[in-house]
Amino acid sequence: MPVSVLVSCGSNIDPERNLRAGLEQLASCCEVKATSRIFVTRAVGSSAMPDFYNAAVELITELSAAELKFGVLRRIEGQLGRSRSDDRNAPRSIDLDLSLFGEDVIRNEPLGLWIPDPEILKRVHIALPLAEIAPQRRHPVCGETLSVIAGRLLAGAAPDEIRPVLA
Repeated sequence: MPVSVLVSCGSNIDPERNLRAGLEQLASCCEVKATSRIFVTRAVGSSAMPDFYNAAVELITELSAAELKFGVLRRIEGQLGRSRSDDRNAPRSIDLDLSLFGEDVIRNEPLGLWIPDPEILKRVHIALPLAEIAPQRRHPVCGETLSVIAGRLLAGAAPDEIRPVLA
């Protein structure tokens, strides 16, 4: 049965090219229902690191959460040169995170599958693009809408922490 999925996308290595390529590859394997604007966000961890470009996409898929994460998202990351390291804040060509999978709550530690993504409640660069494409969607754990979550995080953000990319 088809399910609505929200994916957070980010890049700070050739971000315009890599985000576009990632979104194109997602569209080739899943139905894209909505795509947010691109936001520029200061990198977490080191001020010397390049800024991130962040966006979100809503997909309709019949894949399971594990199939989507490991069979599609990780494959696309690999094709676009994503290199994983112990540094969670390292620069990356593309980062595709499964943020919400329908209304499901999945905690599979051995697989590393945590849905909803815990960062939705902590990071404005994740919450704001998600809220742009699905403002009334409720977080399946806390019950708040993505719009309320993003508004709270945006109110606490530094003035230059996140801004939309102007076309």
